[in-house]
Amino acid sequence: MELRRLVFILSLFFFSKVAQAQYNCLWFKEQGNMVRYQACLEANKASEFYQFSKEFHEVYDRVMDMDPTWALPYRAKSVSYLKSGDFINWKKLIDKAVEYDTVTYLGYRAGCRFQFFRDYKGALEDCLLLKKVMNNDMGYTANGQYHLDIVLALCYKALGDRSKAIETILKRHREPDYMMGIFDYIHLGIMYAEQGELHMAKECFEKQQAFNDIAENRYYLALVFKKLDQKEKYIEHLEKSKSLYALGLKMNDPYQPPMDKIYLSTILTEEQSGFY
Repeated sequence: MELRRLVFILSLFFFSKVAQAQYNCLWFKEQGNMVRYQACLEANKASEFYQFSKEFHEVYDRVMDMDPTWALPYRAKSVSYLKSGDFINWKKLIDKAVEYDTVTYLGYRAGCRFQFFRDYKGALEDCLLLKKVMNNDMGYTANGQYHLDIVLALCYKALGDRSKAIETILKRHREPDYMMGIFDYIHLGIMYAEQGELHMAKECFEKQQAFNDIAENRYYLALVFKKLDQKEKYIEHLEKSKSLYALGLKMNDPYQPPMDKIYLSTILTEEQSGFY
């Protein structure tokens, strides 16, 4: 499973570098698809230009004219809109990519809707469709951070169905070949805490601590001990949260703050509020 996931992530990493990559056009020629071969040669010219430049987009406009049903140029052209927060133009293009190559790009679209635009309803719909298309094996987000079942669960939570969210995570965790996500236990623990299941929440945060100890984990664990009226444990984990944060050991994303992320101000505010 580890090797399969690594190959999957590396392939997505390749596609995420469309502005710099050179595509293997000979593959299309060997398949006898000369239209796509010529379009691919044209697409390789995009590597000469900055992703946000007019010239870059003009290359992919020509590629689309040459081979209108090739999904890749739509995805490639969409990335600059994604990074600039232009949801409307990004979605027009990525929808075309999904139309022409559903298996490759539906999960990518779901992950982006979740991560960049907080379009939880749209991401949830994409995930449910992909589960049908892929016989329940959706794979991971483009950055490898989440299995798409975890994205699905977080969408359920955001849309108000916490019980369904917990059920979805637990079902994925029961899969024998599942590789635990780096933030899975944090999200699950928070859901349990929100439902008042403090001992289940504590168990999740302790598992996270053993697996990938970060500031968020200790902060939320401190809040659990606060509710359990255990002052020493509360102070201990709040202090540890602050020290981990100072070391840079925290939830991070270069584009958008992840769900359940905290900031130093979050810790300091809690510290000032003190124990009851």
